[in-house]
Amino acid sequence: MLSLHQLRCFLAVYEQGSLTAAAEHLGYAQPSISEQIRSLEKTLGVQLFARIGRGVVPTAAAETLRTHAERTIESAEEARRAVQAVTALETGTVRFGMFGTARLYAGAALIADVLERHPGVRVELVGQNSSDVYDDLRRGRIEAAMIAVPQVHSEGMSVTPVAHDELVYISANADRLRSPVTAHGLAMASLVMAETTWRANDSTRIVLRQMLHETGLNPQTRIEVEDVETAVELVGMGLADSVVPRGVADQLLPRLAPRAGFVALRPRQVDTLAIVHRNRATLSPATRLMIELATARIQEICEPI
Repeated sequence: MLSLHQLRCFLAVYEQGSLTAAAEHLGYAQPSISEQIRSLEKTLGVQLFARIGRGVVPTAAAETLRTHAERTIESAEEARRAVQAVTALETGTVRFGMFGTARLYAGAALIADVLERHPGVRVELVGQNSSDVYDDLRRGRIEAAMIAVPQVHSEGMSVTPVAHDELVYISANADRLRSPVTAHGLAMASLVMAETTWRANDSTRIVLRQMLHETGLNPQTRIEVEDVETAVELVGMGLADSVVPRGVADQLLPRLAPRAGFVALRPRQVDTLAIVHRNRATLSPATRLMIELATARIQEICEPI
């Protein structure tokens, strides 16, 4: 009966061209390798190698066996990795990328979902801004993420839209909230915007620039800040207005700017939240779990796609 050990020894001899070199490569004694090859030849009823000087050359039978041996070894390795992945899901680290304001939407609840199913794991929810998370994906630091994407495509990445988060105009001035804000009104507004470090790639700003493209104008910011909480507080003080995702407005206005309100943009504008990972990637069970739970949480809060 064939064994994985025999096939590994066979492939080593095939690749190294000698029994001695194969033994050194695998860290075994040369007689042990010879015995494994003889046993394999006896099981198959064929000669696999012919001696030439101090080396060996594969026979036609060996050439045929090589492809099957490689596939068998790889299948065994995949099985080992799959079992280890299940074990890791019980006691290892679950690492997943999320868009920057995820803490306001479902960050704590998402982690609670994971720990409820797998109380022994360690959870890492990574990300300050969607562009930052995308860079981690591109460099292979994380397997997958849920991020805001201004366009639903990306070279080398699989992008699956899961929800829309409407962008709204927030202000402490009730007169500015009487009707939806147009592109012209937005261009004339005095704005405070968050995510200043990522201003060139921030999805919300990209959507606003696209909205104003036909007017030939750009949204002008009076104040630039890093975190959205500070931006909302400044709106509540009446120092500027802002544009934020609806989920942010729902979470932060009652707490940080109770005198402020929000109104839609015209035409309606949305951030698209999507699951992103590298094309043809084999995702671990931990990552698939995070995708399932994160999608369910976000679709409870935002408009499902």
